[in-house]
Amino acid sequence: MSVSTYTGLLYSVVRLLDSADVDLCALLNRLSRAPPIRNLFRTVSRLGDGIIWYSLMALLPVIGGYDGLLIALHMGLTALAGLLVYTLTKRCSVRERPYVDHAGQVACAMPPLDRYSFPSGHTLHAVCFTLVLCSYFPLMVWVLLPFTVLVALSRMVLGLHYPSDVLAGAFIGGVLALLSINVAGLTGIG
Repeated sequence: MSVSTYTGLLYSVVRLLDSADVDLCALLNRLSRAPPIRNLFRTVSRLGDGIIWYSLMALLPVIGGYDGLLIALHMGLTALAGLLVYTLTKRCSVRERPYVDHAGQVACAMPPLDRYSFPSGHTLHAVCFTLVLCSYFPLMVWVLLPFTVLVALSRMVLGLHYPSDVLAGAFIGGVLALLSINVAGLTGIG
């Protein structure tokens, strides 16, 4: 296979994936036309801004003493790593949000916190915090996993992210959480 054939094939695959990314984003974004759905996902998105996670971090030392403080510190340090990776990746990717590049197909149902789309910081942190907390308290998965899925969906329903942004955020958040759990040597205490 020649280099030009390979390049052409790769370009075709990337265009196909990009088209699927936009189409799925537009499909999910149509759900935001219904006010109850739009309001649900706006609320989930606002909670995913950090309110839930910071509240849990503040509550852990109160109910768990020194162990709770260590868990909150673990969450905070992992979140800082996530913020660093997220910020650097956004600065390098400079991918416009779907409602900007595809205004005819995707509507903005809620103002974004920043300009660029890739990766989804909400999803990154939701996955990261969920994995860290569930490593200590495995039964929390029944509450945190549905919330994390709703946060990830909210990003597309509100027209703020492509599915690939959400998948990348979930991947990065998962890797950071698993690395931090491994470094901490956790087996779970809950």
